[in-house]
Amino acid sequence: MTLNKNNNLYAFSILVKKEIADHIRSWKFIILLAIILLTCVASLHTALQALKNTAPAPNDPDAAFFFLKIFTTSDGTMPSFHLFVGFLGPLLGICLGFDAVNSEFNGRTLGRILSQPIHRDYFLNAKFIGALTVIGVLFTSLILLTIGAATLLVGFPPTFMECNRLFLFTLLTIVYVAFWLNLSILFSVRFRHTATSALVAIAIWLFFTVFYPIIINIVAKAVQPNPYASEAEIMQYQHFMLTLMRFAPSQLYSDGTNMLLMPSIRSLGPLHMEQLQGAIPSPLPIWESIKVAWSQMVALIACTIACFAASYYFFMRKEIRC
Repeated sequence: MTLNKNNNLYAFSILVKKEIADHIRSWKFIILLAIILLTCVASLHTALQALKNTAPAPNDPDAAFFFLKIFTTSDGTMPSFHLFVGFLGPLLGICLGFDAVNSEFNGRTLGRILSQPIHRDYFLNAKFIGALTVIGVLFTSLILLTIGAATLLVGFPPTFMECNRLFLFTLLTIVYVAFWLNLSILFSVRFRHTATSALVAIAIWLFFTVFYPIIINIVAKAVQPNPYASEAEIMQYQHFMLTLMRFAPSQLYSDGTNMLLMPSIRSLGPLHMEQLQGAIPSPLPIWESIKVAWSQMVALIACTIACFAASYYFFMRKEIRC
C-alpha cells in the first residue's frame, strides 16, 4: 500500500516537472515574460522618478511606506507596477492554460499518458500545479527583484510591515492569475481546438477589461439620482454601482491591492460624514486592511476554486480513446 502510494506520488512529481519544463521552454511564455519584465522595469523607473521629484506632504499617512509607493506611484507617462500586473497577469494565466488539455488530445498523447498506471486526475492536477508553480516563482522573483533594485537605488531596505504587505500582495497576485489559468484550463477541457479555447478566454478577459466598464458607465448614467436626492438615496446608488463593478475579477483584485499597498485607505465604499468626522489621517494596521478587503479576496479565491472544480468535473467525465 505504501509502495503504491509512493509510486503514485513519484509519477505525479514527474508530470509536474514535465509541465514546468514545457512552460519554461515554450516561446509563448518567453515572449510574454520579456514583455512583463520590460514593463515592470519601466514602471519602476517612472515610480522612482516621481517619488524623487515629489516631496511628501506633511500630513501624508503613507509617507513612511516608501517601498509600497514604488508599486503604486507613477509620473503619468505610464501606469504603475500594480496596474501593469493587473493587466498582463491574466494574459500570462491564459497563455499557460488555453492548450493544457486539448493540445494533448489533438496530439494523441493524452490516451498514452492515461494508459499508464496513474490516477486519471493526476494529469489535470499536474497541469494546474506545474503552471501555478511557474506563476508563483515568476511573480515572487519579479517583486523581490523590484525590491532589491529599489533598495540599491535608494540606499535603505523595506520595513517589516512593508514586507508583510508585499508578501500578501504577492499571494493575491498569484491567486488572481490562477483564476485566469483555471478559466483557460476549463475552456481547454471543454473545447477540442486550442484556437477556440484561446479566443473564448481572451474574449472574456477583453469583456471585463474594456467593455464591462463601458456597460457600467451606461448603467450609472441611467440610474443616477437627481441632484436633489437625499443622502440615503445617493449612498444606495453608490453601493449599487460598487456591487456591479465587483462582478469583474479585475475590480476584486484592484480592491485587494489598493488596501494592501495603500495603508491610508480606510474603506472600499462610500462613507457617511459622521464616519469621517474626527478621523485622524493615519495608516491602518495590516489586519485592519485585510478585514476591509476580506470579502473581495474571498470572492476571488472562490472564483478560482470554482473554475478548477468545473475543469475537474468535465475532465473526469470526458471520454478519452487511446
